[in-house]
Amino acid sequence: MKQLLNFIPLVFFFVFLTMYDVFVGVQALMITATICFLLILILYRKIDKVELISYLMIMVFGGFTLYLRDPNIIKWKVTIINFLFATALLISQYFFKKNLLQKMLGKEIQLDTAIWNKLNLLWIFFFILCGAISLGATYYTTDDFFWIFKVFILPGASLLLSLISGIYIYKNMNKDVDNKQ
Repeated sequence: MKQLLNFIPLVFFFVFLTMYDVFVGVQALMITATICFLLILILYRKIDKVELISYLMIMVFGGFTLYLRDPNIIKWKVTIINFLFATALLISQYFFKKNLLQKMLGKEIQLDTAIWNKLNLLWIFFFILCGAISLGATYYTTDDFFWIFKVFILPGASLLLSLISGIYIYKNMNKDVDNKQ
């Protein structure tokens, strides 16, 4: 349910973008992001840091996009958020010796530290790759391609990597259980 609420603003953005222009799309994005943010707060009584950062970035980048009338500003949000996620995962693992994926999922899922570290590296690589592609798409592709990339390809790739990660976790959970018996 939470993931659906986080995806709804993208759908509204894309619909209004295609019906009108990027600036109306950004307004729709900001309004629906605020509504969904408040719904998550009401329903779950808690906002995760990732959700808060994402919401604030929508508001800041959306606000600057509307104020300066420059569609490249909202495009930078995608790039920056991917690089921020990669940086947070990287710094937490190598400088603070804390794996953020393990911290988020480790209460429910018991895995070897090496497995968590491999998953963390996979997601770091993924976020860097998405940020780099987004940066290139901002300046070297058409606006139509960029919006399709942002609204459909990136979420699809994230979903695919989540499924792959889930399968990897499941397979390694069974190994861990088998080794203990």
